[in-house]
Amino acid sequence: MIEMEQYVLAGDCPIKLQPVKLAVEFGASASANCSTTINHHGMGWEASEGAVDMVDDVQFITWRVESLTHWDIEPICYINTNKQCELTLQVTVYKPPDRVSISTVGHTGPMIEGSQYELQCDVQNVAPVHLLTVNWYKGQSLVKSVESDHHSSITPVNYSNTLWISTSKDDDGVQYRCEAELKLGPEGPQSPPVVTSDPLNITVHFYLPFSFSSIQ
Repeated sequence: MIEMEQYVLAGDCPIKLQPVKLAVEFGASASANCSTTINHHGMGWEASEGAVDMVDDVQFITWRVESLTHWDIEPICYINTNKQCELTLQVTVYKPPDRVSISTVGHTGPMIEGSQYELQCDVQNVAPVHLLTVNWYKGQSLVKSVESDHHSSITPVNYSNTLWISTSKDDDGVQYRCEAELKLGPEGPQSPPVVTSDPLNITVHFYLPFSFSSIQ
């Protein structure tokens, strides 16, 4: 995780948060520090989890949660001087998908050379969906990356994406797979959460060139 700091100035009231953004897996622990360099009449944290009552005579106060279970949490550090100033900690609560699967839409069995087929990648129970990217692979080669265009939910949802393929005889025996990647930014884990489907094996029926010599 890359640590970041932020100052806010409200009159003569500076606040510093470290880090200024967090990406936390649902159910994991989380913490952030709030500090100031000036005298004040009290500082604290307002939050749906981990709230800290206002205290005097401190320059440093920590918000901490042992198991974060609120999807929409917005911890606010505040300081009272002649007036109150505050700064909100930006928290992204995420959950890797329970399962990622790949299938063929409306088709079973072998494929035919020169035809088109639709593949579908199903991502189950992922959050937040607007940070999801689906990566399609043919063998070890990346075919396509698709960023989710769903922005409606910060709680876990199911998501599907499709890929059209055209088959040739060279595709016989090829494996397709898809993976779900949560791109959480520099505040997230160094290795982004990735869940990969089992491979889908492609069988392609193709016609051998006809030769008169073969029947003589």
